[in-house]
Amino acid sequence: MNIQELLELTITREASDLHLIDASPPTLRIQGTLVTLVTYPLLFGEEIEQMIFSLLNSTQKEVLLTNREIDFSTNLKISDDKLFRFRVNAYFQKGHMSAALRLIPDKIKTVDELSLPPLLNEFVKFRQGFILLTGGSGQGKSTTLASIINEINKTRKAHIVTIEDPIEYTYPKGKAIISQREMYQDTHSWRNALRSALREDPDVVYIGEMRDYDTISSALTIAETGHLVFSTLHTNSAAQTIDRIIDTFPATSKDQIRMQLSMVISGIVSQRLIPTIRGDRIPVCEILIGTPSIKNIIREGKIHLIDNIIQTSKDEGMMLFEDHLKELVNQGIVAHETALEYALRPDRYMQLLKG
Repeated sequence: MNIQELLELTITREASDLHLIDASPPTLRIQGTLVTLVTYPLLFGEEIEQMIFSLLNSTQKEVLLTNREIDFSTNLKISDDKLFRFRVNAYFQKGHMSAALRLIPDKIKTVDELSLPPLLNEFVKFRQGFILLTGGSGQGKSTTLASIINEINKTRKAHIVTIEDPIEYTYPKGKAIISQREMYQDTHSWRNALRSALREDPDVVYIGEMRDYDTISSALTIAETGHLVFSTLHTNSAAQTIDRIIDTFPATSKDQIRMQLSMVISGIVSQRLIPTIRGDRIPVCEILIGTPSIKNIIREGKIHLIDNIIQTSKDEGMMLFEDHLKELVNQGIVAHETALEYALRPDRYMQLLKG
């Protein structure tokens, strides 16, 4: 058994992820469910190490052995016209090497093809501001952002700079020019890459993930200087996202950050993939738009009112997560029981049904 065989199996089984864990057989994630390949032998740390090392260059090996983990990307060429890309996290657990490999779709789908709310197409038209895609790991944030960015690529003469760890989607030739920078391959740190971004004459900047104070502060600054900035955050709702950003900063800076965020925020999309009746998964979204009322609430620190503003601003394109759930249930796409299970606010969802 070798890594190429397992990667090809991931593709043919249409899995999203491949897990290699010491003393376990290979495991795939298919439509959100883990499927253990019981017909395959158990994998052990030394064998997994050989598989992962075959994908790394010498610098990456050193980073992995020093830091005990690494994110990187790798390509698998099936034929002259078939190239598949994987995002990989290799790590140690209980002293043994393990890895999670995510298959990146070979085609960047449109907003419509992803069954996302049509409003997301409007973000393509923005020339400046701050747009966040939020949600848990594996909920399609990167895929949604790639769709929006690729539409900009196809329709605008712009310089798009991405800073990623690692690079996931690669973009086809379009009207835009694109500079994609990968951590530890094209730059040594987030701090350096973000500082350099403004000197690279960008129109659009995509920051793969806002991980800490430095990345959040830099993202706000880049947006404040008149650029269109996209990024992701691991939060479940629009209000939680704003709270997370503000709470990252010390108490003495919170008023300033609320003001800065209110000036640049253009949109927040909180996304989760949930099972459908037909057996696949569909994105369900909560959408906040940076309207004057939203900006005013952020400035005043009244974040607890955001859900109410979203709820009463449907005519401006906003919607709570439960509104989208109800819509999908009414369309016969998602079962009521599934919607209730995944609702962030079950009481709100039940009220919608009664109304």
